[in-house]
Amino acid sequence: MGSTLHPGKLRLGVNIDHVATIRNARGGDHPDPVRAAEIVASVGGDGITAHLREDRRHIRDEDLARIQAATDLPLNLEMAATEEMLEIALRHKPHAACIVPEKREERTTEGGLDAAGLHNQIAPIVTRLSDAGIRVSLFIEANERQLDAALRMGAQVVEFHTGEYAHAHLDGNSERMASELNRIADMSALAVKNGIEPHAGHGLTYENVQPIAAIPQLAELNIGHYLVGEAVFVGLENAVRRMRDLMDDAR
Repeated sequence: MGSTLHPGKLRLGVNIDHVATIRNARGGDHPDPVRAAEIVASVGGDGITAHLREDRRHIRDEDLARIQAATDLPLNLEMAATEEMLEIALRHKPHAACIVPEKREERTTEGGLDAAGLHNQIAPIVTRLSDAGIRVSLFIEANERQLDAALRMGAQVVEFHTGEYAHAHLDGNSERMASELNRIADMSALAVKNGIEPHAGHGLTYENVQPIAAIPQLAELNIGHYLVGEAVFVGLENAVRRMRDLMDDAR
């Protein structure tokens, strides 16, 4: 798929998983992730991301159809490369499916997918999703080996893992931050050159988002945990608006 990306508006996809995490802590229906999706749509978010995990620790199967019915924003379904998740994706037909690594014991997705090492497992899933008209993204580290694997599989999108950049920011390690930024920028440019749309996400906050947002080839950032955490203090509307403003200012 070709790309006509330019340093225009950077899309903000908001991951609402942790609204569901809070709901599931007590059982019942409150707070409802669907309400979060509606708020994101009302304040300038460009998409909703939801990760349906094997253990259903936050988003549940029934949430997906409810989110799709409640808003016109595109749904990006994060999913493991399993037959169960493939069948769910094919049933719900989200706008996009982002294949992510998933370990049962992890609290959040740690590190990128080894698309190169798992080619034979992932490639048929990419094909079946694409054949169903679902835009396929791979959540990978920003390196040539993984990008080449995504290209060979026919993925239309890659989402670069920004966790190392975020850790370097937390540690105050400006040298490592600069190195990570350069790596993500270089791979974003290479992705566009090869007709793949680059996105980025993981660990992004008000404090560290702007250098990432300033990378002109990036088309979308996916941010979740931080925004839901900020929403506890300032409300989800204000949290999303502020992130939107910071991203726009960086462009």
